[in-house]
Amino acid sequence: MTLYYRDDAVQVTSESIRSGGHVVALSDVTYVWHARGPKTLAVRGRVLGRGVLVLLLSLPPLVALVCVVSLAWSAQDRGNWKVTLIVLAAFVVGALALIPFLEIPLGWLDRSYERGSHVHELWVQHHGREDLLLRTPDALRFGQIYRAVQRAVEQQGDHR
Repeated sequence: MTLYYRDDAVQVTSESIRSGGHVVALSDVTYVWHARGPKTLAVRGRVLGRGVLVLLLSLPPLVALVCVVSLAWSAQDRGNWKVTLIVLAAFVVGALALIPFLEIPLGWLDRSYERGSHVHELWVQHHGREDLLLRTPDALRFGQIYRAVQRAVEQQGDHR
């Protein structure tokens, strides 16, 4: 027996697929497919949180750009470039000092995209009926499970 995937709720082997209390023998599977399910509150919250995070990450550079343009504009009117250059240098040093702290929110954003924006469903046809084996909003996990099921079904077909 070959193990293709296993976590707390799903196990895909060369003999069967186990998910959420369902056990389907691979020899009985005639067709496997995936579909998008209805969005859940968690998925909508993830998309909303992603939007808020992008907004919060975008605002400081935009505000800094407006400040730099207005500072340059006022320095041009007054002819006092020395103070302007000192303030700009301080802004640049401050921005460079804050760059390492961007790793945390950018990591959150990256993981949010990995998990996806939809609910994914794994369906199988066996014994003449269609069964939903798995529904998850985690795109990365779903992809791993779906690929494992594909490999298991392909291997089963090679041995028939």
